[in-house]
Amino acid sequence: MYGAYASVRDGDAVWNGATGVADLATGRPTRADMEHRVGSVTKSFTAVAVLQQSAAGRIRLDAPIGDYLPALVPGERGRAVTVRMLMNHTSGIADYTARAFPSLAQGSTASLDEFRHRTVSPARLISWGLDAPQLFPPGTDWSYSNTNYILLGELLRAVTGQDPEEVITRDVIRRAGLRHTHFPGTDPRIEGPHSKLYESFHGLIDPPRDYSEYDMTMAGTAGALISTPQDLDTFYRTLLRGGLLPGAQLREMRTTTLVKDESGRVIAGYGLGIYTIDTPCGPVWGHDGSVWGAGTTALSSADGTRQFALGFNLAKYQRTDADGRPVPHPVDAALDRLQTAALCGTGAPASTDPFPLPQTRPPEGPLAPPYLSSATGQGLR
Repeated sequence: MYGAYASVRDGDAVWNGATGVADLATGRPTRADMEHRVGSVTKSFTAVAVLQQSAAGRIRLDAPIGDYLPALVPGERGRAVTVRMLMNHTSGIADYTARAFPSLAQGSTASLDEFRHRTVSPARLISWGLDAPQLFPPGTDWSYSNTNYILLGELLRAVTGQDPEEVITRDVIRRAGLRHTHFPGTDPRIEGPHSKLYESFHGLIDPPRDYSEYDMTMAGTAGALISTPQDLDTFYRTLLRGGLLPGAQLREMRTTTLVKDESGRVIAGYGLGIYTIDTPCGPVWGHDGSVWGAGTTALSSADGTRQFALGFNLAKYQRTDADGRPVPHPVDAALDRLQTAALCGTGAPASTDPFPLPQTRPPEGPLAPPYLSSATGQGLR
């Protein structure tokens, strides 16, 4: 691992730490407060904005999405898929990333570079997801799909008449008092102090290539946000202590659907833009994310007392076995020990099975389902 940066809070106590380098060419060291592409952690922010509009009476969680977006989700699917199904990934709508990066299916990373400076509209992303076959009848199963959260962004646009990123900035980011969190829009750069973000793609890119400059319209309200570990700690603490949502909406957010692996074992509960996993000291809540070159984990105790947020700058560092599954790496175990110590204290026992491997090849998109993410070795487990 080239570099990592993290922040831990326990009540009023704060620990910030960084290790390694932010730039291989110059040897520039990492900083604990570096700005970072946080990928699917964005979904928690988008979900909060949707739930705020629900509290205001503008969105009904169990209403068909076709009531709000008839042109984007027409016909029977628009009547069958509800807002809640988009938020908890039970819609059955396919993820658009496979079609956005078609070379990955042929074992090539050429699509990564073709998309680097390409601006793409939410409608285009949604069409890629909707044009793929429906995965299952809406509401009958669970499958992580970034298309869901692009649709939720367009839902915010429909009910507010404003750009969804502006709504999230005003009602979530500023309300939480975050000073270093923003959507980059079409700007491919990270403006604040940041690390380069190196993508290995399981050895296909050798040496790993810097993808810190990237047009993140391909992720939008599903995964484009830039933040810092400190801001993520503040966000989840504020959220879980009731500072962003009324009690009824926070309870809805924390009402989960069970997530199972291929063997049927429950590995997490996914709520509305937030998930829960078990630790040696009890359940924690949050989200993780991956983009080309970076991984992020942000978790909090259920009562909002203790938070842990981490970013690191080398993605898909693991190699894969003959079946295409990532082989556990020493960095995986180190990240697990850090997470356990951060959330439970240094005397907590490490989990005995920290990274159970999925039984199928993990998706290889930049916003891959966290619980199968080969980019981090972290996430739902």
